[in-house]
Formats: sequence, structure tokens, C-alpha cells
Amino acid sequence: MKTNKYSVDIKRGKRVVQIEAKALLDLEKKIDKNFAKAVETIFNCKGRVIITGTGKSGLIARKIVATLNSTGTPALFLHPTDAVHGDLGMVKREDVAILISKSGDTQELRPLVPIFKVTKIKIISILGKLNSYLAKSSDIVLDATVKEEACPHDLAPTTSTTVALAFGDALAIALLEKRNFTAEDFALFHPGGMLGKKLNSTLKEFMVSGKDLPCVKENISLHDTILEITSKRLGATCVVNNREIISGIVTDGDLRRLLQGGKGLKNICARDIMSKNPKTVLSNTLAVVGLEIMESFSITQLIVVDGKKKPVGMVHLHDLVKAGLQSE
Repeated sequence: MKTNKYSVDIKRGKRVVQIEAKALLDLEKKIDKNFAKAVETIFNCKGRVIITGTGKSGLIARKIVATLNSTGTPALFLHPTDAVHGDLGMVKREDVAILISKSGDTQELRPLVPIFKVTKIKIISILGKLNSYLAKSSDIVLDATVKEEACPHDLAPTTSTTVALAFGDALAIALLEKRNFTAEDFALFHPGGMLGKKLNSTLKEFMVSGKDLPCVKENISLHDTILEITSKRLGATCVVNNREIISGIVTDGDLRRLLQGGKGLKNICARDIMSKNPKTVLSNTLAVVGLEIMESFSITQLIVVDGKKKPVGMVHLHDLVKAGLQSE
């Protein structure tokens, strides 16, 4: 049998993923009381989270810093070598330190410990070895030990850095939820690029309004209701009462169900077939939030109202999807 020339590389790649996936599953069991204490310590911190590490751990530290900053927890990376040459001046008493080390005995991190102790800064460590100097010197230790690296020689940091990174993500998201950090808050830190577009666009940018907004009174005939829906091409129309306040919505689906029911249509008006209490939002609602509402309730149209519950616009699901706002 002819061997596929790609089979060996595919097997190697799968082996790496399997080893790292197993390590992440093992990590779940290590999200314990110490993790909760770390979250509480950072949450109550009046300053910033100072994260440090060297080599590959330093790269992971930088990524965790970026994630924390973007999710509402002020953080900065402290290079351990630069720290002892003046950069420790950026560290304040109200800060919290996170040390990342596979060995737990990283020489570059050792000089920082007594300085943090003197300034009474809480030390949280993400360590790959629990019987180590940093483990004994830390206030809180997060167990990031792994059985093996994905490297066949068990040398190159691979599995260990994946686990450390996952610990950082877990801390960031736990803090995000503890702070009730909203999509609107997230948008403040991501004004650029496609992510900025997703987070900063409001429904006002996508809604149909003015003379193009489909809208009928409650007592309008079925015939005129159908004409309004057809002419405005949104597949629905708002229904308002005599005070112009929203009272319902009639959609293509409502019309189809009416016709399938086989009832007499002569005296039917919009009030008789409308869906009462439709979902409504304000025009300054984030577009991604509007999209979430439509997806959650399986609706295609969303009515935009003003502060007095009068319809001022309508958004169609397809327009939001077309704009690239739907999650990949």
C-alpha cells in the first residue's frame, strides 16, 4: 500500500493537539479555591496587575496583559531584567503581581520577590513546579504543572505555555463577569478595525426610518396592511394606536398563517392579526446587541422606538448580517 506523503506530518500535528487538549482538560480540575482567591485579590486591587515572566513565559505574560486590559482589568508587563535596572519604579504598593514560570525557579524572577515582599504587594504565581522557590514565596499559587510538553524531547515550552495562557484567560473572564463588564464597556477599548465596527455601531446606522418605515394604524384594513408591507420591502410593518405608540407588528409570517387558517378576510384589520408587544429597542442600542435579540427570539425584524414608545425605525436581520456583525 502506498503511504500518503502527508500522513506522518498529520500524525505529528494531531499528537501535539491531543497532548495539549489533555493538559487543558486536566487544568479544569485545578480551577479551585486558589483560583477563586486570585480572582478576589485582583478584583479588590486598587492598582494594576503587574505580570512578569521571561522567555516563552514572558510572551504569555504579554498576551495575558493584553486580555486583562481589554476586559476591564488594568495590567502591564514588567520585563524581569529591566525591572532590576529601574523599571521597578512603575510598581506601586496598591498593585498585584503575577509571576509566570514553568520551573518556579527562574533566576530572573528571584530578585523581584523580596522587593514585592517589602512593598507588601500580593504575589500570585502561575507555576509548572509546586516544590519551588517561587511557590514557597507566593501568596497564591496556581498549579500549571503538565505531564509532558508536546515537544518529543519534552523540552520546548508548548503544553506548559498553553496551560499558562488558559489560566490567564480564565482569570480575565472571571474578572470580566465579576465586574459586570458589558459589551458597551468592551467597545470603549476596541474602537478600531472590524471589532470596533461590531462594538461601536448602533442600530441607528442600519434602521429604515422616515417615509421608508412601514407603519399602519390598528384599524387599517388587511388589504392596506399588505400593501404597506409589500411596498416597504422589510417583510413587516409596525402597528400603532391612535397616539402613534407601538402596539404590535404584522409580518409576512402572520399573513401566511392567516391565509392557511381559511378564515374570512373581509372585515379583518391590522389589530386582528398583529403580534402584540413586539420586541423594541432604542436607536442608540449597539447593533450587536440588536442582533443578539433577534437571534435569541428568532425574529427577522426589530422595531426601533423613541423614549415615548413611538416607532422611529425598523432593522432587518439581513442588513446586520451583511454588515459583518454576526459572530463567525
